[in-house]
Amino acid sequence: MTASQPLTPELRAWIIEQASAGVSADRVFKAMCDAGWNADVAESAMESVLTEHLAQLQASKESPVVAASQPAAPSRPLPEPSLGQSPSTIDVGDREVSVLLALQHPRVVVFGNLLSDEECDAIIAAAEPRMQRSLTVETQTGGEEVNADRTSDGMFFQREETPAVAALERRIAKLVNWPENHGEGLQVLHYRPGAEYKPHYDYFDPTQPGTPTILKRGGQRLATLVIYLNNPQAGGGTSFPDVGLEVAPRRGNAVFFSYAAPDPATKSLHGGSPVIAGEKWIATKWLREGEFK
Repeated sequence: MTASQPLTPELRAWIIEQASAGVSADRVFKAMCDAGWNADVAESAMESVLTEHLAQLQASKESPVVAASQPAAPSRPLPEPSLGQSPSTIDVGDREVSVLLALQHPRVVVFGNLLSDEECDAIIAAAEPRMQRSLTVETQTGGEEVNADRTSDGMFFQREETPAVAALERRIAKLVNWPENHGEGLQVLHYRPGAEYKPHYDYFDPTQPGTPTILKRGGQRLATLVIYLNNPQAGGGTSFPDVGLEVAPRRGNAVFFSYAAPDPATKSLHGGSPVIAGEKWIATKWLREGEFK
């Protein structure tokens, strides 16, 4: 904030009131700018107020600030690895997974040695015959559609469909302390040179008419785990544009990130950077607030 445009208690209360009433962040931002606020100051004020308020509500196990028509955030804790003692590894039962990086906001953790080379090969081999052009959620109806921002091929496994998939799902459950049946089926994606997935959010937008249909299958998405199944020759990282972070794709490693509420204040905007040379294979696991059916 600047001395001429301080973040007053009245402004803080107004921002929270607008968010609670379901006013979109874009509209709140525009209203502040129309009222004479500097754009950078307005953005910083919104981010600090909403992030602090969401954290307070999460800590007290109350619902975060979202529109009245939006589903409440989970009263239980978010998926979260046990990093309180800053461990270098986490025992997931059948192997030691390395902790390579941990970022608080956005909540991002990079893991090493989640899968062996043999397991990566097994998952790719089982997925390859079933690959089709990747789809995204169609937010107007809750169905699926081809999206020009996502230029990969993909498929979904049923939970525990193969031994390698079942082993991975058990590890993920122990790694981030979340029930196996609260996860969607593992998705495998294949990116050829030039393919990418432009920056996006993984949560379901509560303002879209198709979202209630999607939420019936297990509630809101709360976290994502992207697992790298091979080493591209160049490119293909996972980027977080809000914080200037890019995670390099390395076979057997994974990047985990969570989002306490379906809101850009979580800074969970992310994308799959274009593959420059070679190809990229990844597996994605989305974690829901309830049992996924």
